[in-house]
Amino acid sequence: MDVRFDFLWALGAAVIAFALSAIFGRVLIPYLHKLKFGQTILEIGPKWHQKKQGTPTMGGIMFIIGIAVATIGVLTVHMFVSGDPFAFARNAGTFIGLGMAICYGIVGFIDDYIKVVKKRNLGLSASQKLVLQFGVAALYLAAMALLGGADTKTIIPFVGHVELGFFYYIISAIVIVGVVNAVNLNDGVDGLCGSITFFVAVFAMLMASVMGSKGMIIESAAVAGGMLGFLLWNFHPAKVFMGDTGSLFLGGMVCAIVFTLDVPILIIPMGIVYLAEMFSVMLQVSYFKLTKGKRLFKMAPIHHHFEMCGWSEVKVVCVFSMVTAAFSLGAFLLTYFGVRGF
Repeated sequence: MDVRFDFLWALGAAVIAFALSAIFGRVLIPYLHKLKFGQTILEIGPKWHQKKQGTPTMGGIMFIIGIAVATIGVLTVHMFVSGDPFAFARNAGTFIGLGMAICYGIVGFIDDYIKVVKKRNLGLSASQKLVLQFGVAALYLAAMALLGGADTKTIIPFVGHVELGFFYYIISAIVIVGVVNAVNLNDGVDGLCGSITFFVAVFAMLMASVMGSKGMIIESAAVAGGMLGFLLWNFHPAKVFMGDTGSLFLGGMVCAIVFTLDVPILIIPMGIVYLAEMFSVMLQVSYFKLTKGKRLFKMAPIHHHFEMCGWSEVKVVCVFSMVTAAFSLGAFLLTYFGVRGF
């Protein structure tokens, strides 16, 4: 493993994704304003969020383009320079994963379009979203099985490869759709989803380096760079929101990274904040129904609970990011000591 060599490729991908995401914001944000593609703030949310009414959404387009161009461009050059005749086959999973994330971004775009253009505030129905999301997951798993060389085994730290048989596909589809929706729920405070995903991507890059996956080093670095470029426009007070276009893409991207590295179980520590957001909503709804109107949290997802407790948006982002960094460091250590060599 040539760490310095990996670092240079990762740096190149990160810089390109950062530059494209940041620069594209200067073009896209005024255009979204012109089209009146503004976010409608639900009345059930925190009252102080009402001032964000009309802030442009669909800003995820900025980093989707940046990440896609950086990943495809840098990885293609890397494969050419390496002279490895099997380079494409080795990196097929990287391209397939990027394709899955883009497909989720398209689903999110359709949802955003219905909200802002068709004026249907809830966008796609829950059933429509689930059908599309499971459809994308199924296509991804099929493509990985046929082209990416994936099998029905997965790596568990300190245990090794565990054979799941046909259940691998069922469990994987449920995990992918669950994580994609968890990341979507995380996008509710200025800069939160972008900051969380930045730290996930940084530690994923380190994990990929330990496991010797050049493609995932580059792709993870591109995600980290794209997030920084987007945060220039999205950090509080946000000038643009990523919308479902961006959050569903990021959910797909996070899943693509852990599945391509064959360590989907590590989504638990790395995505601890995403999962907390999702389970807070599930617990809130269940508790409300069981107690006939009582609430477990002041508001769900959990980031709104802390806002209602008096935390500023910046404090929520900082604390949630530190938690993500700490748990992602744990995931990296599990990779270094418990996964390397399998």
